[in-house]
Amino acid sequence: MQRLQAYKFELIVTGEQQRQMRRFSGACRFVYNKALALQKERHEQGEKKLSAFELNNLLPQWKAEPETKWLSDSPSQTLQQSLKDLDRAYKNFFAKRADFPRFKKKGQSDSFRYPQGVKLEQGNNRLFLPKLGWLRYRNSRTVEGEIKNVTVSQVCGKWYVSIQTEREVEIAVHQGDAIGLDMGIARFATLSDGRFYAPLNSFKRHETALRKAQQAMSRKVKFSNNWKKAKAKVQRIHSNIGNSRRDYLHKISNDISKNHAIVCIEDLQVKNMSKSAAGTAEQQGRNVRAKSGLNKAILDQGWFEFRRQLDYKLAWNGGHLIAVPPKNTSRTCPCCGHISKDNRATQARFACVECGFEENADVVGAINVLRAGHARLACEVSGATMPPAAGTHRSESGVRA
Repeated sequence: MQRLQAYKFELIVTGEQQRQMRRFSGACRFVYNKALALQKERHEQGEKKLSAFELNNLLPQWKAEPETKWLSDSPSQTLQQSLKDLDRAYKNFFAKRADFPRFKKKGQSDSFRYPQGVKLEQGNNRLFLPKLGWLRYRNSRTVEGEIKNVTVSQVCGKWYVSIQTEREVEIAVHQGDAIGLDMGIARFATLSDGRFYAPLNSFKRHETALRKAQQAMSRKVKFSNNWKKAKAKVQRIHSNIGNSRRDYLHKISNDISKNHAIVCIEDLQVKNMSKSAAGTAEQQGRNVRAKSGLNKAILDQGWFEFRRQLDYKLAWNGGHLIAVPPKNTSRTCPCCGHISKDNRATQARFACVECGFEENADVVGAINVLRAGHARLACEVSGATMPPAAGTHRSESGVRA
């Protein structure tokens, strides 16, 4: 089995290397935006969309133009990869997997990618990148496998390198049991055996500091030096929020994937669950403030990222992730099977109005999810249904059979 895995490290770069990387990321952003504008113009004129190959053929022409001659200073392969990203964005849009491609802005997701020409010396903690030379990095673990591509990105003034590798691994056979998992806010994840993980609430912990930093930035003259310093502080807080959340999700997903062979979860549509309740000018929404707080709490949990991590980690360990419809999982009595919204009189307590069974509502939900997962797995084995579509998003790491 072929395993794709990414290793991310912080780069230790000189001032000249930083300037070069800013130029390269700026050139990739310019090419992406120029190609997107060309595609939109062709669409308005009723012409066919250009393919990634046809866009790459335009690069020499753009480099020869006097006003864009500076594109020649950047590695050609990084510019080609930027056009490849645009082509993939179009394909995702037409496949209804993403929104229409948008123009990139300076300072947001500044990055560029090398598909080849990279050398790695792990013993000396250094990496060679075309037109940048040798760069040192903070080596925290061993990179295994053949290097497929290397992405350089900038976050809050720091530069990082993500090395994606591919290697052959044996197909793992997991010896653990099956578990049901109910996602929530008061409890981040509740297992069908009664155990649960408390929520981290990363955004809520930093919300006060973030609000004060944003207020301070709003009082500065835009684009002044003090405004840039205040903006950098806001970005650092956002970075800390994201890093804390990802670290917590990795720890929980590692624990669950290593101890259980089958994990059944609800197929939650987070985008629909966190829609605004403000309504329109003609029809005003109800409980807008309460729904806004609920949306913020839902997005603070990182449910989709947690599911993505669980998916590929279970696959690595020989496990299986099953997503089941969430309908009535919190209203069904696991004892007698009676379904009623009155079974859950409060948010935390489940009390069946038919047989009197009582238990924590999240535990009941996890038990029902596990039973639904067993039923779906039995249907898959018998060929009565297609496998679930869980785990089709493996942007950071993945598995190819």
